[in-house]
Amino acid sequence: MTITLAETAIDPGRVAALTELERAKLIERTRRSGEYFARASAVMPGGVPSQFQKNDPWPVYVEHGEGARVWDVDGNEYLDFHNGFGVMCVGHANPLIAAAVKARMDEGTHFAAPTEGSIVVAEELKRRWGLPRWRFTNSGTESTMDAVHLARAATGRDVIVKIEGSYHGHHDAVMVSVKPPADLMGDRDRPNAIPYGLGYPSTTASQTQPVPFNDADALARILAELDGQVGGLILEPAMMNINIVPPAPGYLERVRELASAHGIVLIFDEVKTGAAVAAGGATELFGVTPDVVCLAKAICGGLPGGAIGMTEALGELVADGRVRQQGTFNGNPLVMAAARATLLDVLTPVAYEQLHKANTDLMAGCDRVISEYGLPAHTVGMGSKGCVVMATEPIREYRDYLSKIHHPLTVLAWLYHMNNGVFMTPGVDEEWTLSVLHAQDDLRRYVEVFETFARDVTAAT
Repeated sequence: MTITLAETAIDPGRVAALTELERAKLIERTRRSGEYFARASAVMPGGVPSQFQKNDPWPVYVEHGEGARVWDVDGNEYLDFHNGFGVMCVGHANPLIAAAVKARMDEGTHFAAPTEGSIVVAEELKRRWGLPRWRFTNSGTESTMDAVHLARAATGRDVIVKIEGSYHGHHDAVMVSVKPPADLMGDRDRPNAIPYGLGYPSTTASQTQPVPFNDADALARILAELDGQVGGLILEPAMMNINIVPPAPGYLERVRELASAHGIVLIFDEVKTGAAVAAGGATELFGVTPDVVCLAKAICGGLPGGAIGMTEALGELVADGRVRQQGTFNGNPLVMAAARATLLDVLTPVAYEQLHKANTDLMAGCDRVISEYGLPAHTVGMGSKGCVVMATEPIREYRDYLSKIHHPLTVLAWLYHMNNGVFMTPGVDEEWTLSVLHAQDDLRRYVEVFETFARDVTAAT
């Protein structure tokens, strides 16, 4: 049966046949990655350092990167639109960051003592986000974990509210309803809390309540029901792990009002948006300021680091030791050198203008292809990030993602890009990230490959 989702009928049989063909091509051109995978599987569960790097039948093992390109162990060259899940919007081996890190190497890389670099970076984060107090972490997971500790400490309440379908790292409080199966989700207005995997105390799910994104009324009802029990509300200002789902007009403003009215600590998880969609992330872009902001990825120029910004009152909880925010590598001087160069020398106002224009141009090119070939798709983007969503209607929340997106087309588009020298995220529900080192020719190449995909998938059989 043919599924008609737009002007052009999409034949599921053709999609399946093309997918089989393109998957075979990817296997053939990445045979050495397959050998690496066999070695890795003998020493690492799943053959990868992180679950997010898994792919069927094996991941592509990368050898090196420079500028806007990466090369895999088979010698294949790609234009990189993955950019390390958004970390590398500075580009690979950026010379300014490389020079800063190399200079720091000669001066010592770790002391477990404060250095001036952490002061400079904290000052710049304060300027960008407007929050007065900052501490450093080593990852996005640590940032959101510390934020949850702050929320519970400040309120004396245990329950955390999060968005259904969102990912905030792999600590207990947020490993709930990350991508829950449809048959377990329950009522949309009062979703079930579904643990994401095993290994958590039996009480974990009961202390985390999911809510749908972009529905302030549903949030208001749940907060009223749990009044006096909720310590913190954590959300991505724009969802970034089911493609990109922007906030509806007025939604974040209403979330801010509800959190304040109920005495709840509002946490923005800006691990993906921070420094990538604007200088001050989504906080700047949408004009709503949380009590805590969680950062990582793009702020450290490719080194593993993160940060949390907070209000004066929350900062006092950390300053006097009531909240134990600590870590041997927090504020590591090598990471701070990379962050300082990233924030002060690379991701400048001119760089953001360049990124925003490039993203607009790339989406326009994809929109032309979508229109010309009648694809059941649309583009969404902000700052350095964007994507083609294989759906004719806007996606407003996780349940829309499950029901409205043509997932086989998403997989097939990923395969076309990978087989034609455009490196994309291994999680096909993710988005592209542009870097300051992408050129117009790189954007044109992306659109050319996307058009090849569109032409083939809509061709008459």
